[in-house]
Amino acid sequence: MPTTLRRAHVHRLPMRSPDDVAALEAAITQGTIDPAGIVAILGKTEGNGCVNDFTRAFAVRSLEALLGRHLATEAVRQIAMVMSGGTEGALSPHMIVFEAREVDEGHAPRAFAASLALGRARTPVLPSEHLGRMQQVAQVAAGVRAAMNDAGITDAGDVHYVQVKCPLLTMERIEAAEARGVRTAVRDTLKSMGFSRGASALGVAVALGELAMDELSDTEICTDYARYSERAATSGGVELLDHEIMVAGMSRDWTGPLAIDHGVMRDAIDIEPARAALARLGLDVPGQLPAAARGRIAAVLAKAEAAQSGKVRDVRHTMLDDSDVSSTRHARAFVGGALAGLFGFTDLFVSGGAEHQGPDGGGPVAIIVERT
Repeated sequence: MPTTLRRAHVHRLPMRSPDDVAALEAAITQGTIDPAGIVAILGKTEGNGCVNDFTRAFAVRSLEALLGRHLATEAVRQIAMVMSGGTEGALSPHMIVFEAREVDEGHAPRAFAASLALGRARTPVLPSEHLGRMQQVAQVAAGVRAAMNDAGITDAGDVHYVQVKCPLLTMERIEAAEARGVRTAVRDTLKSMGFSRGASALGVAVALGELAMDELSDTEICTDYARYSERAATSGGVELLDHEIMVAGMSRDWTGPLAIDHGVMRDAIDIEPARAALARLGLDVPGQLPAAARGRIAAVLAKAEAAQSGKVRDVRHTMLDDSDVSSTRHARAFVGGALAGLFGFTDLFVSGGAEHQGPDGGGPVAIIVERT
């Protein structure tokens, strides 16, 4: 009998402003994208990436308005919309649309043994007093397992990238918690972003078997950076109270030419792990990728963080000493430039704030390539 499998499609689309959905609208009109198949939309918006970055919510509302013309309200809600603020340096605002379609493979032999697989999940609302604590770790771990199940991935070793959009604290949320007689992990709203990202990343590590729950406690979160996930990418935002999770990996139950691999940068200029991942994906070329190879890259997904040591390869950096510009903004620009030099383009999904996401000062890089 003919075999029905799922096939992933990845579309990288430009954005002229946070509310610009014209490229997505055109793709839907032309039939390039089927709204019913959209699993997730990741976007880089041109805000500051901090607590008061409302470009993320602006972009989400614009996407919801567009997709609401094609889908029921609940179907729109199921789409993971993860907007990452901050396009410092020459990083280009863009969105990446992840789509899954069912296809009939017929009786022909498959071109590839395994292909890109996508899954998504949402968690319950996270109480403010659980943010940055073990309750958040556990909740995210459960959400990642649910997303893996949605993707049909049974072996955690086949997962190469987990994107988590997590909440943060505002003064209103902190005061509401205190009015209930409980205290939050921190009262600094900007620090709460780091604690939320860090706890979420540790939740990914637990779900993927990189760490065990009994190895962790509240005191390790955002203090012991020797504990981390090599496949987590977490991003905080004021626009949600739960977690939106997308898993990307490889599965024999999916078909198509797309494949994903990842590497882990040990510091902000360590591009060789990304180059090695490219080679494993069939793009083993010296220097910057030539135009033909660039055309096969569907997406580059990376994390960036200023090293807590205050140094890059034993030489001092000032990213942590700038009182005017958040270190996450410096790190995005710095890592974005390093990776753009390798890939040869600037619409890279580089997200700042890599607490427990790769080693201190480094971070994971996932690459999706169209195989030939």
